[in-house]
Amino acid sequence: MIAAHETFDGSFPYTPHFSSAPGFRMHFADEGTGPVLLCLHGEPTWGYLFRELVAGLSGTHRVVVPDHMGFGKSETPGERTYWLQDHVDNLEAVVLDLGLRDITLVMHDFGGPVGMGLLARRPELVTRIIALNAPTPFGQPDLPEVLAANAARSPWFRWIARAAADGTLDQVLGALGYNALSTLKLNGFQDNTVITPTWIRAYEAAFPTRRETLGALGWAKGLALGEHRFETPSGEARRAATRLPALAVWGTQDRTLRHEHFLPLFRTAFPHGLVSELPAAGHYSPEDAPDAVTALVRLFLDATTERRAPSGTAASAA
Repeated sequence: MIAAHETFDGSFPYTPHFSSAPGFRMHFADEGTGPVLLCLHGEPTWGYLFRELVAGLSGTHRVVVPDHMGFGKSETPGERTYWLQDHVDNLEAVVLDLGLRDITLVMHDFGGPVGMGLLARRPELVTRIIALNAPTPFGQPDLPEVLAANAARSPWFRWIARAAADGTLDQVLGALGYNALSTLKLNGFQDNTVITPTWIRAYEAAFPTRRETLGALGWAKGLALGEHRFETPSGEARRAATRLPALAVWGTQDRTLRHEHFLPLFRTAFPHGLVSELPAAGHYSPEDAPDAVTALVRLFLDATTERRAPSGTAASAA
């Protein structure tokens, strides 16, 4: 777990907040006032991934950026499981604890299934969807085939299957405090100029000990063991989702979540959604193209925001 007040040379200067509603101390940044943007990271990142988005949008929005259990500045409880459904439980607890509503979900990587799980459970709280190289599983009938086809071509998913079979998964991911960069590169980003000592420290510091890799290891093991459970939306929730304004921004150099598989999945869930492809960006599009991602998100928000009273203010520090 990263120390609460660590800013990584000022690159993540946001006041730490914590909620105990999920049964452990779950960290979140909470910046600005106005309509809520709830930013959900994936593997093996944390809220640091959204640092440029927070800086660019917190002047007009309340940007809430939680760290999932076992990631970033959140605790890594040893007695918990780290399957998808656990992360959805945690997110739902924090959203209810903070009283968030009129939420725009901003999702990356496995933050997509987590956010879509919240949408399935609490569709009345979500008003917009933004997927940044994030899957949007929502009861699509071809979901198993899409996931299998992507896994067959993805170096990350193929490695997980091999490492689980030969017993090296725990060993490799248990050393993320030393090899986070190689894991990020396997998943794929294109702009090597972001790699500075501070940047490497920010991603490696989340995993200072083998015990604190339980979150990253749990996500990979859940894939290998088939333990993740996608939330099944009701027919009413599916119909409500088709009416939501939605945006997918996809770095098409993504080798982990290939656009040819996941953009059709997005279009099925959100038939009126908009798609913007970034040909020079990879899986970690907020790292590869932060200015473009922020500009596209702002354009989408401006085009779809109704005039309404602010939905909340930043929480007090804990």
